[in-house]
Amino acid sequence: MKPFTNFESRVAPLAINNIDTDQIIPARFLKTTSKQGLDKQLFNDWRYDEQGNPRPDFILNQPRAQGAQVLLAGDNFGCGSSREHAPWALTQFGFRAVISTSFADIFKQNSLKNSLLPIVVPADVHAELFTLVEQDPEAKVAIDLAAQKLTLPNGRAVEFPVDGFAKHCLLEGVDELGYIQKQEGAIAAFEARRVGSINTLG
Repeated sequence: MKPFTNFESRVAPLAINNIDTDQIIPARFLKTTSKQGLDKQLFNDWRYDEQGNPRPDFILNQPRAQGAQVLLAGDNFGCGSSREHAPWALTQFGFRAVISTSFADIFKQNSLKNSLLPIVVPADVHAELFTLVEQDPEAKVAIDLAAQKLTLPNGRAVEFPVDGFAKHCLLEGVDELGYIQKQEGAIAAFEARRVGSINTLG
């Protein structure tokens, strides 16, 4: 994992509530354990017609979505199953953050473990952002994870919550195993003290 850095990006709006993980990445694509290629199957059943041709009215097939690193989704994003392929597909497409008023808990945790930042904003900010993006498809938001700050295209700054441990791992560019491995020296010192105290008691 790479350290999560501040960035500015255009936004891909997807104003649909209750998008579940089977819509993000359908179950028939879960046979792979590789992340490669999952970007092609992201929102597959909305993105392509029965013949496999891109639907021009779907946001990911429009020029405004190309290079966008932020997905602006409806309420309750990522509900449904616990598949980790959902954040994999989103990050493979190039998304680094998803903005919504709420996320399913398991999807949220899976995202944080895979360098995808789920940003929860109040309903008024959510609505305002949709309006700003519709008015100007080239409008950008800025994301500062260290400060937990989202800056809207009109300059309005909003703080967002994030779990402290997950934030640390994202900023350091490590997963949970990587975090533990970084504590190897401290763990070895603890074990040495423990063994020493046992020998003393013995």
